Amino acid sequence: MQIKKVSRIDEPFSVVGFGCWASGGEWNDTNDLDSMKAMQRAVDLGVNFFDVAPVYGLGHAEEVLGEALKGRRQQVMIGSKCGLLWDDRGRISNNLTAESMHVEIDDSLRRFQTDYIDLYQLHWPDLDTPIEETISALEQIRHMGKIRYYGVSNFSLSLTFKAMELGHVASYQGLYNMLERNPDSYHSIPLDYRTEREILPLCEDYGLAFLPYSPLFQGLLADSFQASDNFDEHDIRSNNPKLRGELFQNYFEKRKRLDSFAQQIGKPLHQVAINWLIAHPAVTSIICGAQTAEQVQQNIESVSWQLSEDMLTEIDTILQSLH
Repeated sequence: MQIKKVSRIDEPFSVVGFGCWASGGEWNDTNDLDSMKAMQRAVDLGVNFFDVAPVYGLGHAEEVLGEALKGRRQQVMIGSKCGLLWDDRGRISNNLTAESMHVEIDDSLRRFQTDYIDLYQLHWPDLDTPIEETISALEQIRHMGKIRYYGVSNFSLSLTFKAMELGHVASYQGLYNMLERNPDSYHSIPLDYRTEREILPLCEDYGLAFLPYSPLFQGLLADSFQASDNFDEHDIRSNNPKLRGELFQNYFEKRKRLDSFAQQIGKPLHQVAINWLIAHPAVTSIICGAQTAEQVQQNIESVSWQLSEDMLTEIDTILQSLH
């Protein structure tokens, strides 16, 4: 396994991480046993960073990860999040108040069956709560030994700088893949940052870990993705407007161009997408989702080869031509 290191976190990261959203049960073709086998296989193959959030399956993904890591907790870094709450009807709201965060961390620790989280991330900004209150709460939780590091996710550049002035922000998690380099939305939620233009230089300059989510565009850059019938209305990805209708057709045409390139060099498209991310010096650990041990193996095979400079140039030419 290849590793990367940043100055704000002592431990190195495996370049291929494990994203646990599907393990919450909100994606088609997912079950707890397969999820746990996939997580355990990932540890066997050198993956040391697992990313999850309470809102994934309304607590379920954290529970599944906790069960999977029994006896192996010290071998990995767990990254979880806070700030998205749900009510009895499953409605989600933003809340980064100190009071809520102290409750959330204890709930997550209970679900994980552990006494600390390695990286605790603010999932989305809460503009109704002063950032000073939020960062102060993170520092309190860190001094209590419940978390080791903390970071932000989906924050604007200006709000990230403000958080960095107030505390020791160690990481940034943002949307980034070959087809979403400076995206302005995610699941119809406006994004107040531009990943490649703003966030990657920030992370390089200040030594933050950058953790790209949706590296395979929720499956669009996976090899099995088809022009239709990839998932049903029970799969949360059906709520992504980029994966249905006219927007999807546009992105799918771009995918076909990239798939042709992958076939040309004799590599699976998803490994090309992962390699493209690894090649960027600011990218630290790629949050690769996997529903089975076989998918984990396929993801990790990406580190057994690398894109040449000529290949990267050709990919860049393809991507530029798609705008």
